Formats: sequence, C-alpha cells, structure tokens
Amino acid sequence: MMRIIFIVFIYFLIPCACNTPSEEYKSKANNPEFLHRTMKAITDRIVHDIFSPPVASRIYTYSSVAAYEAIIQGDKNFKSLAGQLHGLDSVPKPDPNLEYCFPLASTQAMIKVGRTLIFSEDDFDKFTEQIYNECKNTGIPDDVYERSIAYGDQVAAHILEWSSKDNYKQSRSFPKYSIENNPATWKPTPPAYMDAVEPHWNKIRTFVIDSAAQFKPIPPTPFSTQKNTQFYKEATEVYEVVKNSTAEQRAIASFWDCNPFAMNVRGHVMFATKKISPGGHWINITRAVCTKSKATMAQSAEAYVRVSLSLVDGFISCWDEKYRSRVIRPETYINQYVNEDWVPILQTPPFPEYPSGHSVISASASVALTKLFGDNYAFTDSTELEFGMPARSFKSFYEASKEAGISRMYGGIHYRPAVEQGQKEGIAVGEFIASRIITKK
Repeated sequence: MMRIIFIVFIYFLIPCACNTPSEEYKSKANNPEFLHRTMKAITDRIVHDIFSPPVASRIYTYSSVAAYEAIIQGDKNFKSLAGQLHGLDSVPKPDPNLEYCFPLASTQAMIKVGRTLIFSEDDFDKFTEQIYNECKNTGIPDDVYERSIAYGDQVAAHILEWSSKDNYKQSRSFPKYSIENNPATWKPTPPAYMDAVEPHWNKIRTFVIDSAAQFKPIPPTPFSTQKNTQFYKEATEVYEVVKNSTAEQRAIASFWDCNPFAMNVRGHVMFATKKISPGGHWINITRAVCTKSKATMAQSAEAYVRVSLSLVDGFISCWDEKYRSRVIRPETYINQYVNEDWVPILQTPPFPEYPSGHSVISASASVALTKLFGDNYAFTDSTELEFGMPARSFKSFYEASKEAGISRMYGGIHYRPAVEQGQKEGIAVGEFIASRIITKK
C-alpha cells in the first residue's frame, strides 16, 4: 500500500518538476528594462537622424501604442486603445489556445514600428540583435519565442497601417513656408537661416483631441515697434533677461534647450550639434520615473503611451497656432529695433514664436505623468548628463514643466506670453487626453 502511495506521489511530482524550468523564463522576460532600453535606442536614432520635435513625437507615439497593445493581451487589467484613438481599429488577437510571451511580443512590436519610422536601420539592428539574444537566454521555448515575435510583428503591421493614413506622407510634398514681406511675421534666423519646420503639421491627423484648433490659445500681443506698446515691452523684457542673466538662469536654459540640430560657427567652419528633442526629454523622464517606481512592463507601456499621446497632440495643437499667428522671434525683432548686436543664449529654432512648443508639450506631459504617479512626485532628471550637463531635481512634474517653459525666455527665444499661454494650452490638451483615454478596466 505504501509503495502504491509513493508511486502516485512521484507521478504527480514529476510533471511539476518538469514544468518549473519552462516557467522560469516568464519572470525573466517580463522585465520592463527590455522596453525602456528599446525606447532609448529609438531616442538615440531620433537624435542621430535629426528628426524635428513634431516628427519625433509621432515616432514615439506609434512605437508606444504598438508596445502597449501587445503587452495588454496578457493582462486583463488594461483596456485597448482601439476605438479611442482616431482611426485605430481593433488590434489582431493572439490565439487563445497557444502560449505567448507577451512582454517579448510588446518589445518586438516597439522594435518593428520604431525601426520602420527611423532612418538608421543598421545601427538599430545591432541593438535589437542583443535584445533578441537576451530574450532567448531567458530559457523561453523556441516555439513560444517564434510565436511571440510573430505576434509582435502582427501588432506592429496593424499600427503601421494605421500610421500610413495620418497624412504624414502626403505632407512631405506640401509647399514650403513662404516668407512674407511683413515686419510682424517670422523670418529665418542665424546662423543657418533654416527653412520653417513643419508648416503644415496641423494637417496631421490628431490622436485624441478633436482637431488641431480645439485648444486655440488667445491671440498673441499685437505687433508694434513703438516703445510705449506692450509688444515692445515684451521684447525688451527678453533683451534685459538675457543681458542680465544669472548663472542659474543660463543653466536652466541650457538644460531644457533640447535643440535637435544646433548649428555652430567657428570662423569659416559650420557644424551641427545634435541633442535630444523636447519630447524625447519627457520620454526619458518617463523612463526614469517608471524605474524609480518599479513599474511593471505593462505599467511602463501605459506610461509611455499616455505621455507620447500628450506630446504628439500637444505639438499638433501648438503648431496650428504657430503658423496661424506667425509671430516674429525675439532675435529678429531685437536686432532690428533694440540692439543689432544682441544674441540670445540659445539658438533660435526655425519656426514661428507663438506659443512656446516646449511650454505646451511639457505641460501636457506633466499632466499625464501626474495622473499616473501623483502630484508632488519628487524625481531627478538626468536626461542631459550625456550632453554634458548635470542632473536637476524637481518636487513635481508640474514644477519641471514650468521650469521648461520659462527656460525659453531665459534663453532669449520666446516672449513671456508664449510661455504662459503655451503652458495653459498644454494643460488643456493634457487634461482632455487624460479624461478621454481609458487604459484601466
């Protein structure tokens, strides 16, 4: 009798022992660092390929949506964005009778979309090869690995098909911005006198907001060269701020510069310095906060998708007003009407002044992060370490966004109303997105 019991015990024990190794890969593969490192690799290629801030936000958003839609197939606590984002239909579903590694599928979906939307594919492939090897080393069964990669590709294909209908490709052939013979309107600025960036960005399909003009800010201050007018006072304020700037103000301006293509002139030589974009800066903050909070892979994907949606619609909203009002930049105005030798601390970006893009998207991103991680969430932002600047610490996301906004006036590239109205616009965009998008069931 005892022998029979022992045999029965061994009979049930053996399958458990055999299943244990195959289960171990799940916890190893469900590592948010796979997602964070992939997003950082996308950011590095965005910097290398010199995508403009609005275009960079588009890349971040489609990559994030793909990762999110794949990872939530293995977590019933999250809700799909299909039907919530303009034009996004239901994402293909995995076979319920087969085993998948959804963290791997999510990473693959982000990889595939990101690779398609950047230019430096060869460099990106070197990174992804390392990720694939690490995933295989988790002990994942070959069939589960191949099936998960295939499902990630399936989700990516669906997202890329959706992206192809947002009017981006068509906008590549739209006419360039025409310089007007009007002293009030934007003109190219030194040293490169570049063409206006994305003058038709308001024609890109919005993601959550109803239209590009939904959160149209109040009109900018009327242009004038008369010394007793409000516009002249705003311009001279910028002039004085830069002229009398403190070391801290210059540090703040440099920290939030986020100019993806700054031209440097040394005698007869001109060369470019590449940096992270404003949106990329907030994506990096998202990674830091997720890591600090020990967010799961699904929670990290949720954070990326909410922040990127706030960025992309923030840029569409902001660019709509920029090319409506076409306000002259401080550098052009001050050189003509105040002091011809004045130079801003930061290089003036190649697009109209009002409102401040960094103010808009920083405010909208701060709303998304506050909704996820709470108000008064203290964090350290080390984004600029790789660009030679020390980290800065903040008591909340709103505090960081306000500093990002005022940095534009400290740097001499925006008047005060562009900062203040930009922040209001960004908050409105962020709150609207937060209220419309449901990610938790």
